Amino acid sequence: MHNKYLRLNDLKNDNPDYRSTIFSLSNGHFGVRSSDPLHPTASAGLIVNGFYETSPIVYGENAYGYAKNHQTIVRLPDLRYLEISFQGSKFTDSKLLSSDLDMMTGQLKESYYAKNSDGLELKLDVLTTVDQTDSHRYFISYRIEPLNFSGALDLSKPLLIMKKAAISEDPRKNQRQSNLQFSVIKDTANLLIQRISTLNSQLSIVLGQKQLFELNGNQCFVLQGEMTEFNYMFYIGPIEKNTENQVPHDFFNIDLVKFKKNNIAYWADFWNRSRIEIKGNDELTSGLNYNIFQLNQSAGRDGKTNISAKGLSGTGYEGHYFWDTEMYMLPFFILTQPNTAKQLLKFRSSVLPQARLRARELGVEEGALFAWRTINGEEASAYYPAGTAQYHINGAISYGIGLYYYATKDVGFLSDYGLEILVETARFWRSFGTWMECDGRMSFVFNDVTGPDEYTAIVDNNYYTNRIAKHNLEIAVELAEVIKKRAPEILVDLNLTDEDLKEFKQIATNIYLPYDDIHQVAAQDDSFFKKAIWPFSSTPKDKYPLLLHYHPLTIYRYQVCKQADMLLADMLFPEDSPFEQKERNYDYYENVTTHDSSLSKSIFSILAARLGKKRKAYRYFMDTALMDLDDLQGNTEDGLHLANLGGSWLSVIYGFAGVQITSEGLIVENHLPDEWEELKFSLNFSGRILQIKLTHDGDEIHLLEGDPIVVALNGEKINIIKTTR
Repeated sequence: MHNKYLRLNDLKNDNPDYRSTIFSLSNGHFGVRSSDPLHPTASAGLIVNGFYETSPIVYGENAYGYAKNHQTIVRLPDLRYLEISFQGSKFTDSKLLSSDLDMMTGQLKESYYAKNSDGLELKLDVLTTVDQTDSHRYFISYRIEPLNFSGALDLSKPLLIMKKAAISEDPRKNQRQSNLQFSVIKDTANLLIQRISTLNSQLSIVLGQKQLFELNGNQCFVLQGEMTEFNYMFYIGPIEKNTENQVPHDFFNIDLVKFKKNNIAYWADFWNRSRIEIKGNDELTSGLNYNIFQLNQSAGRDGKTNISAKGLSGTGYEGHYFWDTEMYMLPFFILTQPNTAKQLLKFRSSVLPQARLRARELGVEEGALFAWRTINGEEASAYYPAGTAQYHINGAISYGIGLYYYATKDVGFLSDYGLEILVETARFWRSFGTWMECDGRMSFVFNDVTGPDEYTAIVDNNYYTNRIAKHNLEIAVELAEVIKKRAPEILVDLNLTDEDLKEFKQIATNIYLPYDDIHQVAAQDDSFFKKAIWPFSSTPKDKYPLLLHYHPLTIYRYQVCKQADMLLADMLFPEDSPFEQKERNYDYYENVTTHDSSLSKSIFSILAARLGKKRKAYRYFMDTALMDLDDLQGNTEDGLHLANLGGSWLSVIYGFAGVQITSEGLIVENHLPDEWEELKFSLNFSGRILQIKLTHDGDEIHLLEGDPIVVALNGEKINIIKTTR
């Protein structure tokens, strides 16, 4: 694998659906899986970020406040599909010969061998590009070469939806099909425009297909043995609600040379701010750059959409947005592409009204509770113990806002969007929690919650939930004071008083953080150490992940973690406890964690690096860095694990490079693994572009853009002017 390219022979799996995921292209608005254009599978098609259908959730026994409707991302027509036939016999027996993804330009080049039932053979080369500067444009070029015949071929490119995927028992897969309505707006010899609408969610989108070449009236062409090229341009319109949207009249009038140059310039700027280089392991360099390439492709950039669990590479998890965005993916954008980070956070602001309503449905009289899984801002989790009860999503969003502000000092965003979210989530915690006596003193507690570890549900005082709520209240007070000095009228508009801020601070100071004296570790929750440890030694390997083989109530009875929970708090707030305490926490919870979630191992890697457990840090990291490329969880065919892609970046930056963003500034600490000679990466911090190089012999920080800045490097504050050490 070259660190600029990903090629077919780099892959370790020949499953067509897996390959369709790996080579998928997207731009935040839409994504196209790289299915076989002549013989696509059921997973082929176009995915538009935020284009969903709803259907009622049917409960055997309903109750007040349950989520009402499924929200399911819609699979749209396959833009790659092409019908080629000779005298009525289609070329459908096809084989992928090569596939080259150029991550420097975003272009995908493929070659297919195909034959028909008469034994005629041809070679089909496909070149595809998703426009990164105009989010509505997609380009595909076909080059056809006859191998053992000549004559007239029929060419057809209908916008069709392929066969439906089979229903699966796996809850991580897309389970519902959508009934779509198609209406043709225009259909000529070289232009097809149609509107696609959903029945229940009342959304519509316009697809336009322009044929950039001329054929005769029968759509035929004659092959004489040479390669013949056919180009198509597509328009993927914005999502509209009950409107008659159209294709802009001059959309297809584009210079293809300029189109290519714009894309090259976009990716050049991206890599200048984002590239990671590891000296001593080219495969890892390529794998990490692939991860952030796909991460960047998947992020909504319009303030109206976010990043779904599978991005735009598949329809797994129904296209829902989770807390994954703020906790695992947003840091990458904050520190490399802050404008995209701002748009992702603006999405949360856009659904704040729904979050307020959800809090009221749950009997919380003030504030807002963001949906655990959603597309439109309303809760879509049908299993509330591992869904709605994960109130910690409020803390994740607020943490992301604080991190964004520390890294950018964007007061405008804070005034217009961020502070309102911080205040409303802080009000939620104040109303949701309770004052109770714990360990001989009055404390503020949160009962009947579920933390990140979904193998422990509806418990009192989940450590992570309590700690992230504490931070939520603290950051609300801190940043309210920032705005108070600059624009006090905003606090008036939010009906935020000094008494509110005083109460937020008092609650934060007294939030209960459980601790087990017997084991001398922070307790995941009040009940965790009252349970028996899961019988790991007698659990067959084929029974993992546990969620697919055991009833939730069986899992809930034991000490067993799906993913990092309490340890996530240690990663986010290293200042809370001394080294020895963090080490005890790590050692205990490592023994009871299955890592059934792809979100888990990156956190273990980061903590291990900080604790000096180099071998463990590297082992966990390797499982995150190449998880999708090597299909380590066996389900990449359903789409990429976007949170893990972000987690692999976090493992390098937060773990091996020891980066921390605080109110005081940027911290870098060298925890380089023995396997690497050198780590070099770029960060965008406080309006500066920094290039950081870590080795076993010394470290350097170069200022590429912006004014001088003070950075804490290995415990020493250094003024970065052009370069240091």
